[in-house]
Amino acid sequence: MKTINKEKKFKHLWTIIAVLSFIILLVVGYKIKDSLSPAITTTATLDTSCDLRQGACLLKLPNGGQVSLSITPNNIPVLQPLELNVMINNIKASSIEVDFVGINMDMGYNRSKLKKIDEQHFKGNVIIPACVSKMEWEARVLLQTDKGVSMAPFRFYTTK
Repeated sequence: MKTINKEKKFKHLWTIIAVLSFIILLVVGYKIKDSLSPAITTTATLDTSCDLRQGACLLKLPNGGQVSLSITPNNIPVLQPLELNVMINNIKASSIEVDFVGINMDMGYNRSKLKKIDEQHFKGNVIIPACVSKMEWEARVLLQTDKGVSMAPFRFYTTK
């Protein structure tokens, strides 16, 4: 009789531990999600006429600053190292990250933190994942400023 009661208590304890672990994971996931998606204070207007495959694209932020992005090699191959160059003008950014978001398909988290070369030039590397067909992407340049995070969206496509 005592063995059956111990087994029931043991199962009950494991159920409580499992439920508490699940709740903790939910809270941690929620907190991590917030840190991965910073609140954007200003956003540049997307320029669909600019083609990153032809060279650098330039966007103007509402506060008067400018952000330029170039990706080399220009044909933007998948599964190969790409070099990102971001140039800024009339903006003071303490750090810059570029978040790559699939437009027609969720391709997961793919963000690169760029190295500050000087006050106006940031540089980094990324590898774009492959898709089975032509894939449209948005490279969201995230600029950390003293007034919050500014975002400049650049569109491009990759082929397999």
